[in-house]
Amino acid sequence: MADPRVHPATAAPLASTSSAATSSENSTQTPRPPNPPPSNPVPPPPATYIVQLPRDQIFRYPPPENARKLEAHTRRKTRRSCCRRCCCFTFCLLLLLIVAAAVSAGVLYLVFGFKSPKYAVTNISIKGMNLTSDSPISPRFDVSIRAENPNGKVGIYYLKDSAVDVLYDNVKLSDGVLPAFYQPRKNVTVLETSLTGTDVALEGAVRRTLSNSQNKRKVPLVVNVKAPVKIKVGSAKTWEISVKVKCDVVVDALSERAKIVSNDCDYSVRLW
Repeated sequence: MADPRVHPATAAPLASTSSAATSSENSTQTPRPPNPPPSNPVPPPPATYIVQLPRDQIFRYPPPENARKLEAHTRRKTRRSCCRRCCCFTFCLLLLLIVAAAVSAGVLYLVFGFKSPKYAVTNISIKGMNLTSDSPISPRFDVSIRAENPNGKVGIYYLKDSAVDVLYDNVKLSDGVLPAFYQPRKNVTVLETSLTGTDVALEGAVRRTLSNSQNKRKVPLVVNVKAPVKIKVGSAKTWEISVKVKCDVVVDALSERAKIVSNDCDYSVRLW
């Protein structure tokens, strides 16, 4: 009687045969070379880098390319600082002078009862005013100026470097100076000065108006006086003060015997 069991006798040989075939196929194939690198490498993607430095290092150690800029900026700041200091000093000094002048003026007016001096042109003699010719003229004016000091406690020193001139229609005809002198309190002094002009050229219109004014016996002239003075209070003196006097004078003729028809003087004082 035959054995009913089935034995898989052919399974193992098939597997071994397949394995052998696979190994023999792998052994016959040649190995593949690796892929070559690309001829143009691809750049890395852009990125942002943050470098942190100490603050003191940033300000104390500038980069070399900015060293000249930093030096120029520092010099500019130094110049600006010096200019500001100079302007500040000048402003403070000017303010101090203004305050001192205001205080001195207040003391003179309130404590000592200071009164303004009075001035007038009392006499004028004219030579060399030849209007019949077109040539330049060289006139001479002998002028007498009356100065009155009405103050009972204040004296006035009239210093050197004064200036006096005579004008007609803004044309200077002659100039000169005043003598330096001291005018005591409650005093009236008449100052005499000779003013001369050299080669004064008069335009045709000015010459005609001047001749017409002389025919009308009303010649308007302007006498300007500028004098440096010092005020004396007791034994003390003020600093130098500039006094300007302007006198509108009308004479009847341009001759030695000229008479004053009208006379109006006003003055201004500059305390510094």
